[in-house]
Amino acid sequence: MPAQVRRTPLADQAAEVLLERIRAGEWTLGQKLPGESTLAVQLGVGRSTVREAVRQLAGRGVLSSRQGAGVFVAAVDVPENWDDVLRRADVVAVLEARTAIETEAAALAARRRTPAQLRAMRAALEKREQSRSGIEDRVAADIDFHRAVVSAAGNPVLTALFDAMTPRVRVAMVDLLRIRREFDTDIDHRAHADIVDAVAARRPADAATAARTHLDGLKEALA
Repeated sequence: MPAQVRRTPLADQAAEVLLERIRAGEWTLGQKLPGESTLAVQLGVGRSTVREAVRQLAGRGVLSSRQGAGVFVAAVDVPENWDDVLRRADVVAVLEARTAIETEAAALAARRRTPAQLRAMRAALEKREQSRSGIEDRVAADIDFHRAVVSAAGNPVLTALFDAMTPRVRVAMVDLLRIRREFDTDIDHRAHADIVDAVAARRPADAATAARTHLDGLKEALA
């Protein structure tokens, strides 16, 4: 059967026009869009079509509807899928993102950690020390340690970011250890112990410095 030409629904077309106008800077981040009636006239469609176009863009993270207030620009473009971003990221980019998350998490952990969380960190540190033979086991133990620190920060957003990055972090660390097989495990272990010591002593600045020094060392190992 011959291929048939399909008409794109008006709402889809209207959504794309609105998106292009946002991309072009006609409405900036946080700015309120004109009302449905105004947009309907501008686009040459009915109000119900405008409503559906707005709903589509809200679902894509571009617009935000606030009850009784109107429709606002939530993003100047369609946010890229987080998994795709991580999948494309190289090892250095992953380490830089980890530094941003884990430096703050270590400082917060030094302020907020409970005795139970400190015990969990020390147990994870010991397990990490014992997992030196296989790369996969070593990386798994390393991730468990860092998650214990991030969890002790008591910030659910930081924990969610760390968890979302974990699959890519695992791949990046395996790649790093395969590239740098001569990586000094004793120095690396001491760097992790420094984080625990600072968190145990409730020294936020020292904990942040220890976390940053450790991750900077990983970056330098790639040079």
